[in-house]
Amino acid sequence: MSAAVTTAPRPAAATTTSTATGPVLAVATAATGLMSGLFFAFDVSVMPGLAAGDDRTYVTAMQHINTAITNPAFGAVFLGALAVPAVGTWLLQRTGQRAAALWTAVATLLYVAALIVTAAVNIPLNDQLARAGDPAGIADLAAVRAAFESTWTTANIARTVLCTAALVALTRALLLHRRTPAAR
Repeated sequence: MSAAVTTAPRPAAATTTSTATGPVLAVATAATGLMSGLFFAFDVSVMPGLAAGDDRTYVTAMQHINTAITNPAFGAVFLGALAVPAVGTWLLQRTGQRAAALWTAVATLLYVAALIVTAAVNIPLNDQLARAGDPAGIADLAAVRAAFESTWTTANIARTVLCTAALVALTRALLLHRRTPAAR
């Protein structure tokens, strides 16, 4: 009877969890990569391009960008890059893949740090820029830009570094998971 117990198939929940882990990690990695890439694009092209322009162009463009980015596609990836790695951590823990779970937990914490930077610096600056009003009516565009540009750009570089580190951690977790015999 004990031989039958040891050769019995795993319960459906464990098998489902095991087969879900790889896709969850792939989605987590993709979402985090998209966020890292978005922040990086701002670092290397958007902000330097705007920096070369005049104050009115800078303020107008950033106001439009800040309005345009609040959309469902961005929201899904922005929040998904937090939620999906957290789910991946839970799944990996549940299936006993402790090393991979540690890497997804690290990725989740790094992304939380990026969210903290976003909430503490970037969003308040975006709101301040929006409250400045229509650039055509702003008396001192240079002062509005100066209160925004340097701090926002520095915080964005921090978000890029944090998200890129999270992406590396998720890639490591995905590789560790793929090396697990049960994951194949």
